[in-house]
Amino acid sequence: MTTFAIAMVSAAILALPPPTSAARRLGGLQLTVVDDRQAAPKDDPHAVASTFDLLAACLRAGLPMATAAATVAESSPAPLSMSLRRAADLLALGADAATAWQDASSDPATESLARMARRSARSGSSLAGAMTELALQRRTEAEDAAGAQAERAGVLISGPLGLCFLPAFICLGIVPVVVGLAGHVLGGGGLL
Repeated sequence: MTTFAIAMVSAAILALPPPTSAARRLGGLQLTVVDDRQAAPKDDPHAVASTFDLLAACLRAGLPMATAAATVAESSPAPLSMSLRRAADLLALGADAATAWQDASSDPATESLARMARRSARSGSSLAGAMTELALQRRTEAEDAAGAQAERAGVLISGPLGLCFLPAFICLGIVPVVVGLAGHVLGGGGLL
């Protein structure tokens, strides 16, 4: 028995790879640098709401709408960024609010922003409060969508789980009960 153990240990020692230095082991390792701007998710549901909050903060700080829209456009998601830049450029050139926000009103993602900006320009009211409400509405919509996805996932996972557990339940729960009852009913278990 001990000769067998010694033979197995010596075979394991012979099978080990030769020792190498840490520099040689890491020599083949390729490191990649990840850019945070590219690694960010493309469809962030809270990005639009954050943009509206930032726009409200700029307006509360006293920036004119053209300057606030141009500033916020740099960090906003794609469809909103293009609409904000176009409106900021038109407002800076002296266009009225209806003309400046016309392109933004055709996009469903920015339609509510354009509507509120035109209304604010007509009435002279502050747009900052409306932007805060719009941000809250977008966050609520994102939370509702996330809750609906979680509920859908719960429903979709119950099918495969049922298919996995149902055969086990039948084999381990129902079949023994039926066999036991059949044995008692047919007079002493003549079936098995």
